[in-house]
Amino acid sequence: MKIGVIGGGQLGRMLALAGTPLGMNFAFLDPAPDACAAPLGEHLRADYGDQDHLRQLADEVDLVTFEFESVPAETVAFLSQFVPVYPSADALRIARDRLFEKSLFRDLGIPTPAFADILSQADLDAAVASIGLPAVLKTRTLGYDGKGQKVLRTAADVVDTFAELGSVPCLLEGFVPFTGEVSLIAVRGRDGETRFYPLVHNTHDSGILRLSVASDAHPLQALAEDYVGRVLDKLDYVGVMAFEFFEVDGGLKANEIAPRVHNSGHWTIEGAECSQFENHLRAVAGLPLGSTAKVGESAMLNFIGEVPDVARTVAIDDCHLHHYGKAFKVGRKVGHATLRCHDMPSLRAKIAEVEALIAG
Repeated sequence: MKIGVIGGGQLGRMLALAGTPLGMNFAFLDPAPDACAAPLGEHLRADYGDQDHLRQLADEVDLVTFEFESVPAETVAFLSQFVPVYPSADALRIARDRLFEKSLFRDLGIPTPAFADILSQADLDAAVASIGLPAVLKTRTLGYDGKGQKVLRTAADVVDTFAELGSVPCLLEGFVPFTGEVSLIAVRGRDGETRFYPLVHNTHDSGILRLSVASDAHPLQALAEDYVGRVLDKLDYVGVMAFEFFEVDGGLKANEIAPRVHNSGHWTIEGAECSQFENHLRAVAGLPLGSTAKVGESAMLNFIGEVPDVARTVAIDDCHLHHYGKAFKVGRKVGHATLRCHDMPSLRAKIAEVEALIAG
């Protein structure tokens, strides 16, 4: 089976690494000449809206998926005329637009922060008067890793902020005094079978995920599964989805979904019976889903800007290095380490070791 992937970044690279043992081959459509997934398959270098190359991709593969939500929904809709594409164009359209996303949560009875659609500075002024401060203004599309957003704490922060974010459609969200950030990775097959990984505790810095730790019997696991299941079923979703939540007053408030394999699920490569990457491929290919059970205690640490010395990193027991083969750049995710230990105290000690290596 040959899988087409829209996007050739590290997520596409890890999909190919998971799919190769299953006898799958890959073709990546990505405009970047140095797409880091390219060494693992055919690279069609073209823009995501290039219909000639999209048609070429459709002719060469058995099905198509995508590795990030910056892909236009129109691209997926076009490809769907010629080849199966999972997740669907409708799922992508909703997940890539924060207004559509939050409106879906509200319609399904999933708690969210207060929010308002912002199409002008006047809209922003009115929404701030209604929702109050502090609040967060985010572009409705394309913002990730802290980009395309601004925290508004005082009235002075509101002035000219719509123009500062590019005068594009935005969403204002009331600030949530959360006690933790968690995410749930789920996978749903073509036949509707759904499986969930354990909730993950996430730590961010400057809007970028730094650390994810898989939980053990989290008290909000069942509630998270209920909320995510509602979205998966409503969208008739196929593949892996990540759902990010805020822990608030002993419950959960929805932050956002990602219609793809996700950074907070990287621990599953060594830490689960079947990784999120393999399970995504199983789902889109119509294969039976794999077990999402943990294997020991696991965590993931991102390498931002540069990868630490390889020899010193792999010398740490229970540490597994994943180098993305990308040029080092400030603020860029260039690799990660997954840690797997028998117990949580040992895991925390290993996390400290890797963090010291990153800092040093």
